[in-house]
Amino acid sequence: MQKITVVTVARNVCQALRQTMDSVLQQDYENVEYIVVDGASTDGTVSMLESVDCPYLKWISEPDSGIYNAMNKAIGMATGEYVIFMNAGDLFAGDDVLSRVFEKPEQADIIYGHVEKKDKQGVWQVKKAEQPHNSHRMFFCHQSCFVRRELLQRYCFDERYRYSADFKLIKTLFLAGHTFVLKDVVVARFDTNGVSNTRRSEGLADNIKVVRDVDNMKERLRLLPRLYFVYFMCRWRERKRNSKIR
Repeated sequence: MQKITVVTVARNVCQALRQTMDSVLQQDYENVEYIVVDGASTDGTVSMLESVDCPYLKWISEPDSGIYNAMNKAIGMATGEYVIFMNAGDLFAGDDVLSRVFEKPEQADIIYGHVEKKDKQGVWQVKKAEQPHNSHRMFFCHQSCFVRRELLQRYCFDERYRYSADFKLIKTLFLAGHTFVLKDVVVARFDTNGVSNTRRSEGLADNIKVVRDVDNMKERLRLLPRLYFVYFMCRWRERKRNSKIR
């Protein structure tokens, strides 16, 4: 049975972190390692972590320079064959998710599935992942993705990208020819209050930087026009919304 490392990085979101921890600890898969990297929270997170009696939980609480810095710390602590990153507030879609994904030994470098998110009426809807391809955005949500630990240790998250280091990592792995396998499994229910969702225009600007830095000229000419269009439309909507608030 392959060992799976689940990682959550957090800061001052004790209640959301506890929900995610409960979801991880309820998994019926027998070979799990859970790592929590807390950014020196002051809201009771440390006391909560100290109270959890779980033999496969490892955690630290110390200052960091951002989300991806904390995620890189977790990579250094991980011992599982595959690693998945769950934000505080994210939940596995069921207690048997890991068992379903790893019901037989896997050989792919990256394994991923679908996610659920709430629509405007608050109803959970499945957001389907796409087949592997080079794009202006990720073709799946990172909460549904299991990456081989040795690849994460080799590449790490590029902390120069405040919002899109995960996008750069996945694009780099794809362009380097590593193997991706899409499983028809809903892996996670994800929290839409994360940084990449609440600061969308800044995330899109970071995506533009990634494409310009990673892709060749042909791919830049294909991908950047759409990215710039989405970015400017997002900025226009944000300005319009802000003007109404004033």
